[in-house]
Amino acid sequence: MSHSNPDTQPGSAHGSVKSYVVGLILSIVLTVIPFAAVMTGALSITTTVLTIVIAAVLQVLVQLIMFMHLNTKSDEGWNFMSFVFAVTILVLVVGGSLWIMHHLHLNVMIN
Repeated sequence: MSHSNPDTQPGSAHGSVKSYVVGLILSIVLTVIPFAAVMTGALSITTTVLTIVIAAVLQVLVQLIMFMHLNTKSDEGWNFMSFVFAVTILVLVVGGSLWIMHHLHLNVMIN
């Protein structure tokens, strides 16, 4: 009978209740910050957009790390590859969205 470490078992990478609670609190904070920035109107438009973008990127990273348990540890390379893929898609979606919105603003909005 072999004694194995439960931390090395497949599927044992689930987080603790503490990590889920921390992830939930961070997600709520990262949702409230841009919401408050937009609703109060206290910041300039550029600062508000920058706040939204930064909060969105951080929100995705919190979701990936705290809830999906993706990190840079080598788990036969798949975990790291998934993380790199997720970050690549994040950069493409956020960058593409900002590029499209900028060009729509230039071509549609009358100043």
